[in-house]
Amino acid sequence: MTTATSKHPTALSPGWHRAFRGLTRSHGFEPLRVEGRVPEDLRGTLYRVGPWTFDVQGRPFQHWFDGDGGMLGVRFGPEGVTGAARLMDTPTMLTERRAGRRRYGAYGTPTPLLHKLSNARKNSANTSVMAWNGRLYALFEPCRPVEVSPADLTSLGETDLGGVVAESFSAHPHRVPSRQTAYNFGVRYGRETTLDLFALPDEGPARLLGTLKLPGATMVHDFIATDRYLLFFLPALRLDVLRMVLRVGSFSGNLRWKPGVGSEILVVPIDDVAHPVRIPTDAFYQWHFANAYEEGDRLVVDYVHYPDFTTNQWLGQLAKGPATTEAQGRFHRAVVDLKGRRFHTEPRADVSCEFPRVAPSAVGRPYQKAYVSIHTTTAASHGHFDGVASVDVASGHTTVAALGREQYPSEPVFVPRAGSRAEDEGWVLTQVYDARSDTSHVAILDAQRLGEGPVARCHFDHALPFTFHGGFAPT
Repeated sequence: MTTATSKHPTALSPGWHRAFRGLTRSHGFEPLRVEGRVPEDLRGTLYRVGPWTFDVQGRPFQHWFDGDGGMLGVRFGPEGVTGAARLMDTPTMLTERRAGRRRYGAYGTPTPLLHKLSNARKNSANTSVMAWNGRLYALFEPCRPVEVSPADLTSLGETDLGGVVAESFSAHPHRVPSRQTAYNFGVRYGRETTLDLFALPDEGPARLLGTLKLPGATMVHDFIATDRYLLFFLPALRLDVLRMVLRVGSFSGNLRWKPGVGSEILVVPIDDVAHPVRIPTDAFYQWHFANAYEEGDRLVVDYVHYPDFTTNQWLGQLAKGPATTEAQGRFHRAVVDLKGRRFHTEPRADVSCEFPRVAPSAVGRPYQKAYVSIHTTTAASHGHFDGVASVDVASGHTTVAALGREQYPSEPVFVPRAGSRAEDEGWVLTQVYDARSDTSHVAILDAQRLGEGPVARCHFDHALPFTFHGGFAPT
């Protein structure tokens, strides 16, 4: 295993922090300045979503997760490259902006005293993006999807996907290529905590697969799918539901890490959701999965592992400046033994990382490389990610992209070359904040030559706040 090193600035001189300010200019698609040469076979649109406000009338949110969502789009076509950037406009967002003060609670920000009796939940539409059946959606896991116009990124309103989504729809749908269907889930809290499971076929309407009871009021952010199973790593977190019902504190503030409870591996057969396999294990936490595949009765699962929930503190502090704690995410490989009801996990790369992605051709199959956002030094891990790398999942070797000084990337997105045969034959796209110029751009990297730096950079003339997740919609 190797650890990346760099001479990049550390979080003690956080040039990255200037990106934690609201969007300075909202606009539709307009030409972007291109540095280098955009690959001729790169055709389609990169969409990305993140929290793009950090306060209401000067009163700051208490966590990075709390801001109103914004979406960027970068369109690659034969006539050139154009880019758009807009804030989302859900009804609750607009109500709060017109009032000029906070009216709703959020993940880390309590509900204001005068509005505690309201049952309204703010749909911040700030976490991820989904392109499905020719439509585009911004996703925020406690709420319903928000449809967005691909033409100019204006908000078209909330949707329940034809009456299927009762309350919540996670920000992390995963497609199973062999079934030509994407799957997702939603968590509902109450006297019992339940997990709704959804199927979204490539052609046809969404449908509810079924609903399962969870062992406690825990938080589930992501899952992963194989040809036959949906896998959830249920953390040793418990939510004080009574305090939430009474609007006391915030969602984050009412989560408690309970290592004695342990974590649980929940394996749901897609064709028999009523009979899941449950495997208890030692407590750990995870935000995101990279990939999973089947080896007979064993499931191989790659993900970013945390020893506990202090990652939440790190994320909450970033919008205010360098965090007091280090980021602790490490790329792990787990093996789930269905027959023996056992779970084993071990690190594969000794580098602080998050936001793992793989090539579309690798989804659900044995594969070679994952692409991650990283911290290039231990000191840098108190701040935003300052690098992008590929991880060889067999050896743990990391190859770091040469982005240059004071370049702060977001999650990498892999786009295969037309007619590609090799898994890593394609392009890695990442949104980058350039602290030197105080502007943002999308960098295009050759996945087979990450160390050589971007083949092109597509520049906005202004800064964009960081985003969490994105996807590429081919033309």
